Amino acid sequence: MIRRTQAMPSGSKPAAEYGELQRLVDELYAQGPSQAVSRMDALVRAEVDDLSEDLIEIIELLPAGSYHRGKLCDQLNSIITAHGWAYVYGTVE
Repeated sequence: MIRRTQAMPSGSKPAAEYGELQRLVDELYAQGPSQAVSRMDALVRAEVDDLSEDLIEIIELLPAGSYHRGKLCDQLNSIITAHGWAYVYGTVE
């Protein structure tokens, strides 16, 4: 039996950074899930955590404003999904 293998298209497997956005969200709301954080808070935390350029780009695409956890997760997941990165970087909750 001959097995044919196909080259996987770019972005078709989880990246080494998979789950890092979830860790970022958990860190932002470590003091309490009901607190609000700003886009700038998220960006500074992402830079402190030394996230990859793609993950920083996701944070930079957030609209300016203040976010409770659910709203931030919805915004991030929308950005991640729109770029087709959900399988590569994961979504957040």
